[in-house]
Amino acid sequence: MFIYLASQSPRRRQLLEQLGVRHELLLPDGDEDTEALEAVLPKEAPAAYVKRVTQLKLDAALQRLKRRALPTAPVLCSDTTVALGRTIYGKPADAADAVRMLSELSNRTHRVLTAVALGTQRKRQQVVCASRVTVADLSPRQIQAYVASQEPLGKAGGYAVQGRAAAFISHMSGSYSGIMGLPLFETAQLLRSFGFKV
Repeated sequence: MFIYLASQSPRRRQLLEQLGVRHELLLPDGDEDTEALEAVLPKEAPAAYVKRVTQLKLDAALQRLKRRALPTAPVLCSDTTVALGRTIYGKPADAADAVRMLSELSNRTHRVLTAVALGTQRKRQQVVCASRVTVADLSPRQIQAYVASQEPLGKAGGYAVQGRAAAFISHMSGSYSGIMGLPLFETAQLLRSFGFKV
């Protein structure tokens, strides 16, 4: 038994390996606009957003599987977003955007929402994991130095909890692996519901 992982995130691959589940990557074709799937709708709540985007990713991955005529197996998709109140913080567009995000998250507690979907053409299930992260009071100089490391680019909210940003996080509650991008407890439950021994 194996699953397809429809994610370009090396962290998600590492986390899935921790569960000991055999998986193959099911990455997008060059002409697929994966960034368009992550566009936020007007007045969309963060939890609704992360659920919707994960379902869209699963739809796209199942179509990809069919188009490529690959062996049938469940497909795992995930999406992580950072939310301060109803404000959604996706991946920063550039260094200036990362500085803005980190400045707004500084000295505050925000939520990290990760949705995970596992599905086939006939069956699909989804879970959402919510965690809370408190960022210390960061000086403009600390933020600039962190952004200069390039680590914030490509990360929801402009930081990676498993990287240098760990030095700025004063408190966390919830799922550490969920904050990284794949909550292992919830993912294991989904896998068991599809007959995997985890």
